[in-house]
Amino acid sequence: MNDDNINPTGGWLERISQAFLAEPQDRKELMHVLRDAQKREILDADALAMIEGVLHVSEMRASDIMIPRSQMTVIESDSPFAKILKTVAESSYSRFPVIGDNRDEVIGILLAKDLLSFCQEGRQNSFVLKDLVRPAIFVPENKRLNILLHDFKRNQQHLAIVVDEYGGVTGLVTIEDVLEQIVGDITDETDLGDEIYIRKHNDSEYSIKAVTPIEEFNAYFQTTFSDEQFDTIGGLVAKQFGHLPACNEVIDIDAFRFTVVHSDNRRIHLLKLQPLDASAIQSHGLHSS
Repeated sequence: MNDDNINPTGGWLERISQAFLAEPQDRKELMHVLRDAQKREILDADALAMIEGVLHVSEMRASDIMIPRSQMTVIESDSPFAKILKTVAESSYSRFPVIGDNRDEVIGILLAKDLLSFCQEGRQNSFVLKDLVRPAIFVPENKRLNILLHDFKRNQQHLAIVVDEYGGVTGLVTIEDVLEQIVGDITDETDLGDEIYIRKHNDSEYSIKAVTPIEEFNAYFQTTFSDEQFDTIGGLVAKQFGHLPACNEVIDIDAFRFTVVHSDNRRIHLLKLQPLDASAIQSHGLHSS
């Protein structure tokens, strides 16, 4: 009788131990061992993808995945209850930065659930927004995602405000954004299919989700990439590489430089885009807002 059938746990442990006998010296060698383990069915594809996601998260920064300030849904501190309720209902978000007179000033976070008790008849007269605002977490743009995830857990928070070196607000990042880099896109019943595919950081840098439809990419950047072979920009970029690229691999396509920010053994997840020169911005009409 096969010993693995008698003690299957021992069999798995032995196979995993053998997979690591090569003693990888760096992350690249470690990934090679893990992918080899997946080929030999020690790990399944989903487990390997998550392990790769965990490793990549330690290399990524808050600025790589944040929602830019221009695309944030915020609550103004002097807004009446009816206006706040309308914003919450239309956005379907659960947490909102509350801003003061200066849009760069985030004074705290409002949780949608804290509004529920004031929806009862006669309760709106007692509504005072500042009494509901909770403290906000502020993190620098270069905060590594693995550390940010630890901070979210330690502080029992789900949202952080991202600031630049001068303390100005540049965007926000949520715990869901970080977890999606590990387990893939998380979709719930409130997602309406209007997710943000392209995030502008400044005139010379954009974050592009690999699942961005080529049609939408063309509309945004006024380009003419063909979608006959591939539906997404990730597929187009992978085709140009000629292989499935690893994190930090770079390729120039037409007037743009694409850097792989996050990928696993199956597909690209996130790209950084940089126009190659100022004339490219003018000729392709890149969005300025």
